[in-house]
Amino acid sequence: MRKLYVGLDVSKSETAVCVRDETSRVVLATKAVTDPGAITQAIKAVDGEVAQIVMETGRASNWLYAGLLAQEIPVVWVDARQAHAVLSQMHNKTDANDAAMLAELARTGFYRAISVKSMASQRMRALLRVREVAMKARMNIENTIRGLLASFGIPMTKEQKTFAVRVLTAIENDSVVSDIVRPLVHLRADILRGLAALDRQLRVYVRNDATCRRLMTTPGIGAISAFAFVATVDDPARFRRSRSVGAYIGLTARPHQSGALDISGRISRRGDTLLRTVLYEAANSLLTRARAGNGAHLK
Repeated sequence: MRKLYVGLDVSKSETAVCVRDETSRVVLATKAVTDPGAITQAIKAVDGEVAQIVMETGRASNWLYAGLLAQEIPVVWVDARQAHAVLSQMHNKTDANDAAMLAELARTGFYRAISVKSMASQRMRALLRVREVAMKARMNIENTIRGLLASFGIPMTKEQKTFAVRVLTAIENDSVVSDIVRPLVHLRADILRGLAALDRQLRVYVRNDATCRRLMTTPGIGAISAFAFVATVDDPARFRRSRSVGAYIGLTARPHQSGALDISGRISRRGDTLLRTVLYEAANSLLTRARAGNGAHLK
């Protein structure tokens, strides 16, 4: 039975499908609904055994990859940046041509498969992303309120403890500004309630996860840092060396070498921004505490 090599160019509603045989001849070029069942049905219309399917990373690729894998179809993910370096060599950029080139990568093996996070890890990451969006929205509202009050020359008192009380006290004598700002105060309150609900979900997971609790024994590491680390690393076995984790999240120095010149520069910042930010905050917390502790005996 002949071997088939498949390339999938995934988009939101439709996926371009290209199937090649061992001789690189295109035996199928079509489009299917972006659904594991529909794509499988299209591929099975060709006589042969699927040897490999190649698809790029992307937003719609996660669940599609899991669906194809559940049907015991050999499928691999390739880094979109690596695929782009190959696909950019084509003169005509179309979904069909992209799928044809991906099928050729599947046939030749000229690709580097990347690890796909588990569904549990993806759900954890989704929780972190939603929490990050909510925090940015709260900060944006607070900065907008401060800017509006400053533009009208309305000072905020520092006597009250909460931000909302300070704002409402400041605008209580100006009905026009109050009508403008008060909806923002209510919207901020809704966001804070949503953040509290997200934090409860996060802490419940951390409380019941042994790895998170072990990570939290490290000074400076709290529930959010531990949760983000577990969600990002997912399966530690996919890293051959422990130091590879630092490179994965962009915390290794960027070398610059030319002749006798050999410089170790700043960190690469190539990798997961969210985890890198969280670990930076954890390290800053640890250094601040250490600095305070080291100087205590000198007083």
